[in-house]
Amino acid sequence: MNVNDRVAVVTGSGQGIGEGIARTLAAAGAKVVVNDLVPEKVDGVVADLSDLGLTATGHAADVSTADGAEGLIQGALDAYGRVDILVNNVGMARDGYLAKMSEEDWDIVIEVNLKSQFLCCRAVAPHMMEQKSGRIINITSRAWLGGPGQANYAASKGAVISLTRTLALEMARFGVTANCIAPALVDTPLFRGLEPDVQERLIKTIPARRIGTPEDIGNAALFLAADESSYVTGQTLYVCGGRSLGAG
Repeated sequence: MNVNDRVAVVTGSGQGIGEGIARTLAAAGAKVVVNDLVPEKVDGVVADLSDLGLTATGHAADVSTADGAEGLIQGALDAYGRVDILVNNVGMARDGYLAKMSEEDWDIVIEVNLKSQFLCCRAVAPHMMEQKSGRIINITSRAWLGGPGQANYAASKGAVISLTRTLALEMARFGVTANCIAPALVDTPLFRGLEPDVQERLIKTIPARRIGTPEDIGNAALFLAADESSYVTGQTLYVCGGRSLGAG
């Protein structure tokens, strides 16, 4: 799939799913801009990719703020002159049952998971429309279907799907596609931090009987970023081992 010499900005790519996406796109020939809130994580991923002979630069920023999002896109433009692929991956969870959920926990999850995607899309949209091409890939979650203790997280991820569908309608005539990827459980530092019995119980909720890998999500992003997906827009691609098919 062709992403050779395309410029890809991947938010939250200092670890986990975002790092897997950045590595996959870079290995396929893209020039990747690595982003994270923590500069040391950005530097580490950029160094690893550079050691492999791949092209990457880093930009530490809080993309849930307008200055951070706009600075990230401008940094990519300064480095490479264009942005062809934007992957909005940054996200967080603060789970809790609604009756006990604080306003702070609601606000920060909406801000990080949804507002960051709005701000980055708004920053990149004029450039993609001007160049008459682009790929926007927003990371949502199968959790948008709902789950106890996840009112804020599910709401934010459902809103990402609505945002993406609207972007697809607005930008299709400019040659820009917008799609979502909806992972379920993925092997990240967050998952590995759970107790072994909790990990085992969660894996049993997946029909495939395994958790996903960052590379699984990276391969889905590669397809949506490539020329071969130019007629796919406004869609949500589940990469979840079948978990989205049930209520668990």
